[in-house]
Amino acid sequence: MKFIVWTLPTNGGEAAVIVLAMLLGLSLPILPVQLLWINTNTAVCLGMMLAFEPKEPGLMDRPPRGHHTPWLTGALVLRILLVSTLLCAGAFGLFTWELARGATQAQAYTVAVTVFVIGELCYLFNCRSMTHSMFALGLFSNRWLWVGVVAMLLLQLLFVYTPAMQRLFHTAALDAAASGRIVAVGVGIYLVIGGEKWLRRFLARPAVPQQA
Repeated sequence: MKFIVWTLPTNGGEAAVIVLAMLLGLSLPILPVQLLWINTNTAVCLGMMLAFEPKEPGLMDRPPRGHHTPWLTGALVLRILLVSTLLCAGAFGLFTWELARGATQAQAYTVAVTVFVIGELCYLFNCRSMTHSMFALGLFSNRWLWVGVVAMLLLQLLFVYTPAMQRLFHTAALDAAASGRIVAVGVGIYLVIGGEKWLRRFLARPAVPQQA
């Protein structure tokens, strides 16, 4: 379930950014070969690391799952739609921003791709639990997740800054300001989903009976 809730919005965001550009009659923010890069590397380096996630505290205190209960409940569908929208807005917004400030098409492509990679990376930490933060689970309780994060970051640095990858994927080096905006989008996604999980826990708290 954790992998599904991670991978569906990431693919949904990629599809949404392309559909939005087509509806607006604008150039695609991400090329097909760049989409292949995102999906291949993030699925291996990030999504697969959720398979090593240890069992959550209090798991045996939960009521059993009904056999008619769907995998994707209404709350999880809303989570998927929310993350897809955030990724689409971040990638399309920064792509348009870079072009408006005089960046090359290759630099704008690179920004859009990196928004998805960093956004998916930050969202991954929120997928370790459907309700709890990564700090409640233990920051390093899943060490394989950190191996995947480091590997993904190294691959993305090669994607952005090495000439061979730039020729292959039509990318260009980014300056510190563009990188900072990308990180801000990723952190924003993490905080929004963390706030959504906190709100869900708050609303699910049992009411305290009032004393007569």
